[in-house]
Amino acid sequence: MLDLKSIDSSWTLFLDRDGVINEEKSQGYIYHYGEFVFYKGVREAIQYFSSRFQHIILTTNQRGVGKGLMSEEDLHQVHKLMLQDITALDGRIDKIYFASSIHDDDPMRKPYPGMALLAKKDFPAIDFSKSIMVGNNLSDMAFGRNAGMHTVFLKTTSPDQTIPHEWIDLAFDSLEDFAKALQNS
Repeated sequence: MLDLKSIDSSWTLFLDRDGVINEEKSQGYIYHYGEFVFYKGVREAIQYFSSRFQHIILTTNQRGVGKGLMSEEDLHQVHKLMLQDITALDGRIDKIYFASSIHDDDPMRKPYPGMALLAKKDFPAIDFSKSIMVGNNLSDMAFGRNAGMHTVFLKTTSPDQTIPHEWIDLAFDSLEDFAKALQNS
């Protein structure tokens, strides 16, 4: 079980993107930043997390690139503008990893831990036993578990998810609610 009081500045926060930071686009992908809509309170939550966590890593499955529906450059442009909006409030995301493969068994796609292992290679101080994966799908939770992390499930897109669940340590309605709980711990 995850005790929020135990989290100090040596911990790492892993975040999913769609359904966590921004509203998921129904039956589609975010093709450009004009379609990217932050959830309420997310930028402020990330601003708080920036003072609380050693590293903040974004890991996102982006099958639209692999399907040829958007280019990697399109994706990088969305992320560049997203980061500008986050840093404007003194927030930060240290690095973004994405899996563009269309194949479910690709080791870089969640639920496999490939993106976490890349992050550990780039940031050797990451200790997965002192890391939290925040996501809105069970594949995010499995990704966290497969890398040895704690998990936080957000009910943004799956409010009826059965909890307790073996892959979920804690659950909140939104990233903003998780930040408030962490602040009050």
